[in-house]
Amino acid sequence: MSHRRTTRCALGLAAIALLAGCVSPGSGTGEDPTPAGSPSPPAADRTVPANDTGPRAGSTPQTVVGGLDAPWSVAFTSHGTALVSQRDDGTILELTGAGTEGAGTREVGTVEGVAHGGEGGLLGLAVRTDDAGREWLYAYSTAAAGNRIQRFELTGDAGGLGLGTAQTLIEGLPAAGNHNGGRIAFGPDGMLYAGVGDAGHPASAQDLGSPAGKILRLTPDGEVPGDNPDPGSPVYSYGHRNVQGLAWDEDGTMFATEFGQNTWDELNVIEPGGNYGWPEVEGITGSGGTGAAGGFVDPVQQWSPSQASPSGMAALDGTLYIANLRGQVLRAVPVEDPGTSTTHWAGEYGRLRDTVVAPDGAVWVLTNNTDGRGRPSEGDDRILVFTPGP
Repeated sequence: MSHRRTTRCALGLAAIALLAGCVSPGSGTGEDPTPAGSPSPPAADRTVPANDTGPRAGSTPQTVVGGLDAPWSVAFTSHGTALVSQRDDGTILELTGAGTEGAGTREVGTVEGVAHGGEGGLLGLAVRTDDAGREWLYAYSTAAAGNRIQRFELTGDAGGLGLGTAQTLIEGLPAAGNHNGGRIAFGPDGMLYAGVGDAGHPASAQDLGSPAGKILRLTPDGEVPGDNPDPGSPVYSYGHRNVQGLAWDEDGTMFATEFGQNTWDELNVIEPGGNYGWPEVEGITGSGGTGAAGGFVDPVQQWSPSQASPSGMAALDGTLYIANLRGQVLRAVPVEDPGTSTTHWAGEYGRLRDTVVAPDGAVWVLTNNTDGRGRPSEGDDRILVFTPGP
């Protein structure tokens, strides 16, 4: 793709009918330091605004389930059961009755040792079935000794799922009250990718001896893949501030969303070994961003933090759907023209944390108004579902 420009270096280190940052308050957070209102949800027959053009948000969003407490991530088992992480109490919830008017939740289990503080806690989830047919839940969480990625074998059946014993794949990742990253996802290559924030220490994003400010790539068992940019290092790309969205389009191109500081939030195309510039560069060089073009990879699109704060992202049928926190919009980006986008639902549901494609091809969107940054409406937080339009 013509918009790619990288610097490489040796690095030293599913079937149901329906379907995370933010940063600490204060200047330079990429988040709104004042709680942003979450107005009452629109009536069920409210249509997508007529002035929305380009990639469409499609059908009128419906609520799958409400009453969630600081939810951060949604993942689906191979049988189509939705699992949700709750950041502050470390619990994993299973959605029951999804696709009916009586959708509810039950607790699958609690990730032990979660140390919530600021933006830390139980964050991203991912699910994978291994070659032996065992299903594993992967979780990124904050513990006393730093952030970590663990996996748990899922036991039981839908409606009665449980968690097996925790297996820690990587630990001691930098943690702080802000910039914890936390998004994990399996790529089309079967490898596990993780966004790790700079934990409030910007210079560490350029330090190849630190996992901070990086996207990591691991095997499902937590090993370093032999075809990483440096075969001995889990680092896949670096120079990131706080990546919270990971997605791949149909041809395998990897995209990531990133929180900026005062100037620009970013959408990036990720290539192995790429240096994305933080803290030397924020945004597209020459567009009013900070720093000069010294071989860094430019984002393909940028937004003012007050209009964005992009978190979770999903790719479906040539469109990237991005959940925005401070901007309180669902953003749609065509992968064939990733420098453009349209916004939907402006202010209707408050802060949006995650988007995920359900097994039936619908898109689920997770609101995030109960995490201390928003003003929850009755029924918040909730999961919304819509069917993308043409």
